[in-house]
Amino acid sequence: MSYPAKTTRAAAGAEHFDVLIVGAGISGVGGAYHMTKQCPDKTFVVLEALESFGGTWLTHKYPGIRSDSDLYTFGYRFKPWVGPPIASAEEILSYMGEVIEENDLAPHIRYRHRITAAAWSSRDNLWTVEAERLDTGEALAFTCNFLWMCQGYYRQSEGYTPKWPGMAEFKGRIVHPQTWPDDLELADKKVVVIGSGATAATLVPAIADSCGHVTLLQRSPTYFIPGRNANELADTLRELKIDESWIHEIVRRKLLHDQDQFTRRAFGEPEAVKQELLAGVSAFVGPELTAQHFTPSYRPWRQRIAFVPDGDLFQCVNRGKASVVTDHIDRFTPNGILLKSGEELEADVIITATGFNLNVLGDIAFSIDGRALNFADTVTYRGMMFTGVPNLVWVFGYFRASWTLRADLVADFVCRLLQHMDRKGVRKVTVALRPEDADMPLKPWIDPENFNPGYLMRSMHLLPRRGDKPEWQHSQDYWREKDELPLIDLDDPAFRYEGATASERAA
Repeated sequence: MSYPAKTTRAAAGAEHFDVLIVGAGISGVGGAYHMTKQCPDKTFVVLEALESFGGTWLTHKYPGIRSDSDLYTFGYRFKPWVGPPIASAEEILSYMGEVIEENDLAPHIRYRHRITAAAWSSRDNLWTVEAERLDTGEALAFTCNFLWMCQGYYRQSEGYTPKWPGMAEFKGRIVHPQTWPDDLELADKKVVVIGSGATAATLVPAIADSCGHVTLLQRSPTYFIPGRNANELADTLRELKIDESWIHEIVRRKLLHDQDQFTRRAFGEPEAVKQELLAGVSAFVGPELTAQHFTPSYRPWRQRIAFVPDGDLFQCVNRGKASVVTDHIDRFTPNGILLKSGEELEADVIITATGFNLNVLGDIAFSIDGRALNFADTVTYRGMMFTGVPNLVWVFGYFRASWTLRADLVADFVCRLLQHMDRKGVRKVTVALRPEDADMPLKPWIDPENFNPGYLMRSMHLLPRRGDKPEWQHSQDYWREKDELPLIDLDDPAFRYEGATASERAA
């Protein structure tokens, strides 16, 4: 059994597709590619709220925006990366544009389509998706057999900024990098960047030479890996005139092997790894500044580790164009920020590189047979599906490895699941706890002892729960999942299949 080969108009005027992909970022574009290659008989559409593809790389326009993962692993497995390992947003968008053009994906993508609601009907075994066309205000409806959620994990429209006392009194501008204003002028200004993660580490060197002075204000340090923005193995293979597709695969495998070893060492011998990371920073700024401002209180990999290409952040500090302050904020003042230590940092512009607002499956109003769906009431199946939620898969990537690695693995799973449903002649699949799972303890989505970034800690209560068995958790371990996900038994009792729609049964 296969779904209709052409799009149709449902009775209520909704346009129908076999698969509806939500989002045209790195996951959605990848999903579209895999649909064309692995499920060419199925119709699909990609709905994107923004004016173009790219997701994060389109919305974030702050100075210097770049990847914090290498593009040999952040890039798709099917599309060789030929640039520097750490890439700018412009380079990543160009790469994604090539994927769309080379594989004729553009006709499948509809921009400025913001999804507001998704309702599942067990009578028809269909999702009905309501959307607003943002350029015209038109209300649209789509039906689909399967929903593939590729919209990411944070709210694109606004970043997270804590509410500090006195913010309204500050006479300058307060800016979050996620909504960088076009008219922001930094020349000769005193700038304070609040934060210690990859965004702050990117912003400071990008603006240091254009503003009067920039201060990185952090509550606590994070780990960094400084290094050359080059890959010697790739460069050597290019000198040998090796084909780029081979280079991509060889370098990708080498990087993944090295990352696996590093991650295992971070858990097995954390003190040794800590000292290695600190030595890398100390080589730029010296042991005294490293101890004062770049020595975290937690063991490596409890939060994401940012790569600093060519140590540019630390070079700015050495040149005196940037300084680092480690302290807590007491309040904002008309002229800047008063710290708990009593020091006041003067500022004309304050940039809050303070993180994301998590959203769960796009802030869409989901319902099943007329009942509102709260994903926090569900249990996750391998971080992709959710108990009691039919015909839906969510792409949620890795924290300790490139997001796209999991996007590719999940794409393989979705396509294999769709093909399996066709062979079984069924229209509906859900996951459900098995009898042997009845007494399984249920825990938060991610173990905070192993990974605890602020955006997750603030919103963990919104996410599905996990169990203590591999099937019922998002392992965050690419090196395990790359072998396990392709071998998932789709006839395991955790998968519940049902048959045709009511109209098909009547016929």
